[in-house]
Amino acid sequence: MNAAEATTMLDAHLGIERGTFRLDLTLRIAAGEVVALLGPNGAGKTTALRALAGLQPLTAGHVQLDGQELDRPEKRLRTPTERRPIGVVFQDYLLFPHLSALDNVAFGLRRHGLDRRHARKEASALLARVGLAEHAKAKPRHLSGGQAQRVALARALAVNPALLLLDEPLAALDARTRLDTRAELHRHLADHPGATLLVTHDPLDALVLADRLVIIEDGRMVQDGDAATITAQPRTDYVARLVGLNLYRGQADGQLVRISEELSLTVADRVHGDTFVAFRPSAVALHPKRPDGSPRNTWAATITGIQRHGDNLRVQLDGPVVAAADITPAAAAQLELASGQTVWAAVKANETRAYPAG
Repeated sequence: MNAAEATTMLDAHLGIERGTFRLDLTLRIAAGEVVALLGPNGAGKTTALRALAGLQPLTAGHVQLDGQELDRPEKRLRTPTERRPIGVVFQDYLLFPHLSALDNVAFGLRRHGLDRRHARKEASALLARVGLAEHAKAKPRHLSGGQAQRVALARALAVNPALLLLDEPLAALDARTRLDTRAELHRHLADHPGATLLVTHDPLDALVLADRLVIIEDGRMVQDGDAATITAQPRTDYVARLVGLNLYRGQADGQLVRISEELSLTVADRVHGDTFVAFRPSAVALHPKRPDGSPRNTWAATITGIQRHGDNLRVQLDGPVVAAADITPAAAAQLELASGQTVWAAVKANETRAYPAG
């Protein structure tokens, strides 16, 4: 066994068939590693989390955690949820409304056989660790969203889980609380010695909190890597939208990539065969008529929508390709842009990235 294998905390192959949906996902997470699981609605993120937690039986595959086999359908092995060394923080936290923050955190410790006094002592230390010592006696209804999230995290960590599962843990928070709580959560996850799986729709949560991203679509993994790799080379339309890029697939011969019958793009990279081309919306310049000098990467496009995007405007374009362009409000006013208008789009070759699709 090599060093990477020796540190593997979670080794799972999740095979689940439910109606017409099929999940076929392999997950490996090392001790101390935080992995974010991202994908569109219906991709299988929640199904995967429920399977790891023991709430959804496997059809095939296995779950092995910290060297202990928890699930293997072929052997009729399935470990009940309460016997798994797993902590879970749900999207709505699921705190017991009749218990104080202290007793919510102590609950799991009591279930694991600790007497009341020692359970409350450990729970008190955990609340102090997440900055809520002064709220120990408060009931959940008297806690803010960020405070409730930290109580749920303390409760999950109390049992020293080999695997920590976080199901959209920041989704219920307002923007300001989310910013502060994300920073707090990052600090606590850095101290967790076990494996962590974060299920989220939010790319910022994933980029800030996770060491590695796993992208799934239609129940299967489509990309796996660190943030730099995935943002540099998206491989599906979903991933491209996630990281804010225009992405196209075509056939390359050197520095020319044929995207469609109507459009070929000159790119900075020299590639051959099946190829992806990506560029940022900010790289797309818009003109009322075909630019002088006829740069090669130009095409006529129809505006299908204009939305505010940060300090700029995002212009949605249809034509030989669907594209997004980011321009300043001043530029939009000068161009007098409106939905249904025809414009010319242009992208410089040195603003593109091209890489093999195989």
